[in-house]
Amino acid sequence: MVSRAIWKGHLKIAELACPVALHAAASTSERVTFHTLNRKTGHRVHREFVDEDTGEPVAREDQVKGFETAKDQYIFLEPEEMAAAVPEADKALSVEGFLACSEVDTVYFDRPYYVVPADMSASPAYGLICEGMRTRKVAAFARALLFRRMRNLVIRVQGGGLVANTLKFDYEVRPAAAVFDSIPDLEIEGEMLDLAKYIIGTKRGEFDPWTFEDRYNDALAELVKAKREGRPLPKAPARPEGKVVSLMDALRESAVAANGGKKAAKSSARRSTKSKEGARRRAG
Repeated sequence: MVSRAIWKGHLKIAELACPVALHAAASTSERVTFHTLNRKTGHRVHREFVDEDTGEPVAREDQVKGFETAKDQYIFLEPEEMAAAVPEADKALSVEGFLACSEVDTVYFDRPYYVVPADMSASPAYGLICEGMRTRKVAAFARALLFRRMRNLVIRVQGGGLVANTLKFDYEVRPAAAVFDSIPDLEIEGEMLDLAKYIIGTKRGEFDPWTFEDRYNDALAELVKAKREGRPLPKAPARPEGKVVSLMDALRESAVAANGGKKAAKSSARRSTKSKEGARRRAG
């Protein structure tokens, strides 16, 4: 099913303006979801806002945003005041500049969106922008008023179109040094480093999201299915007892296991090839 555009406007690069639409690239609609119920009645439970002092429910029209200036001291902000403070929406993804794709720090990535031509007439300009960015191997840095907030975005070419990611602001991202500075500097060399590089080499593959498994979601779906059908509930597998080994021993065991898996894969491939050749001969 084709998704519905959640925003329409123009992708602007200097004097070039291309009508575009944004479609959400990520969705949680396929996740297993639950309702909170009253165990005694089986009825759904609804949340409501209550006054923390009186305990009385507060109607929607009596709720207001507030910014705390001191302990229990607030400034009220009315909806129309907040709307007036937001910059006017010009419905534009305004490109401020371009940067090499390798320079994009994914730590700042927030939500992904597909950027597509808003109509057929926009296709030539859209195709020109895509091809220009693909040829120069760059990403576009843009700003736009989206969903009542001024947001920064990075736009990249992916496949036959453009993908935009909203970016977190600097104050939203914790400095890496605050976490990484506590990691001690170690010199890793010799056999230990060789084994690590070998293991990484045997495990090397390609990025393929089709291989991702949401085991937790699958387990919940199976649990719900078992309860509906009155079957015995799945039991958690027993955890293997851990054994204490040295880092070097762990690397050696991993290398042996990786080599065995590699041989098994090659053997399986040879058997598969022989089987196909035999089938072709029999068919002929």
